[in-house]
Amino acid sequence: LDGAIVADLHHDHSDEWERLFAKAALAGVPVYHSRQVAEMQRGQVKISHLSENDLGSLIPNVPYMTTKRLIDLVGALALLPMLLPAFAVIAIAIRLDSRGSVFFTQDRMGFRGRTFRIIKFRTMRERDLAASDDAEREDAMTRSDDDRISGIGRFLRNTRIDELPQVFNIIKGEMSWIVPRPEAIALSKWYEGELPFYSYRHIVRPGISGWAQVNQGHVTDVNDVNAKLRYDFYYVKNISLWLDLLVTLKTLRVIFTGNGAK
Repeated sequence: LDGAIVADLHHDHSDEWERLFAKAALAGVPVYHSRQVAEMQRGQVKISHLSENDLGSLIPNVPYMTTKRLIDLVGALALLPMLLPAFAVIAIAIRLDSRGSVFFTQDRMGFRGRTFRIIKFRTMRERDLAASDDAEREDAMTRSDDDRISGIGRFLRNTRIDELPQVFNIIKGEMSWIVPRPEAIALSKWYEGELPFYSYRHIVRPGISGWAQVNQGHVTDVNDVNAKLRYDFYYVKNISLWLDLLVTLKTLRVIFTGNGAK
């Protein structure tokens, strides 16, 4: 036998096929489960129901999670002296571009479902919000052609520079560099009501950039969120140094070229 075999290993195959799979493995020929191949090709996992077959262990890679926190903290502290002068320049540009605060803060859903306050550079013009759940949810959604975005704000968003003040959230232990992005509370509550097992994405600390962000971009409805969750759960299932490096490289491409998923 040569090459590789891809098959649904959960199917009740005949004895002939079972012998073929066994002989192939003994001969050093890779035998892949079809779902694993589909996940690798799409960068997503199936989430029709939460089970070990879909997501692997429901507790992510514990040894790497400990190392990841150390990498996050050391990286944040090392970059902070270089970021602070840039923050001053960006703050001046924001104040010259539109009235309002330099920073934007908002409560987000965080690690294990605990809320925290995220900090970003303000990229939208200040506006008055109606006091209702629907208005809060609508305001929390950002579309690619959103007319609320200011001139300098569009540049900051396209290059992800607006996210950099979250280095302080990382130092506090509320966030990581690379993990699924945190959602606004209004959106998170809505998604939990609409999508089964949505809250499982909070099993890891939220991040500045993530697998869904570099592959999909903005989401504006439940169908989009369902697709985003498949990316998020793929990351949680396969969380590792190599996957973090891949997301980092894709994010750097967006920062330096302005091209890619936003």
